[in-house]
Amino acid sequence: MITLNINNKPKAFDIAGDMPLLWAVRDVAGLSGTKFGCGMALCGACTVHVDGQPVRSCVTPVASVVGKRITTIEAIQDNPVGRRVQAAWRELDVVQCGYCQSGQIMSATALLQKTPNPTDQDIDDAMAGNICRCGTYVRVRAAIKHAAAKKGA
Repeated sequence: MITLNINNKPKAFDIAGDMPLLWAVRDVAGLSGTKFGCGMALCGACTVHVDGQPVRSCVTPVASVVGKRITTIEAIQDNPVGRRVQAAWRELDVVQCGYCQSGQIMSATALLQKTPNPTDQDIDDAMAGNICRCGTYVRVRAAIKHAAAKKGA
């Protein structure tokens, strides 16, 4: 049995320690907001937070996150920054097909928590590796800036 703290809820799972966190989150815990994209940590669709840091869950073994806080897109609104990012995404109509957007939001939230007033370079660096087949990069950047500007709201 492996106990994982997912979205502030510790729960024991009968899984192998080398199982990728993505499959524990999606298939075992039933939280399908985190997406499978490439399976090689190249596209960012599987991004979750582990102790507040963005990680690619498709290559993260569950044994490496035991005792750590795992946050998925389903609970990012519990974080004030995550709530602002999601609001900015809606206000600026960022989503096109939406498949990559949970990973984009998770990466953007981690960026704004670390760097509340990011430069374009900060955004480029933090969002590198988050691939959007629809090409919503301009809207993603605008939404991150919008969320940063709303920090007092």
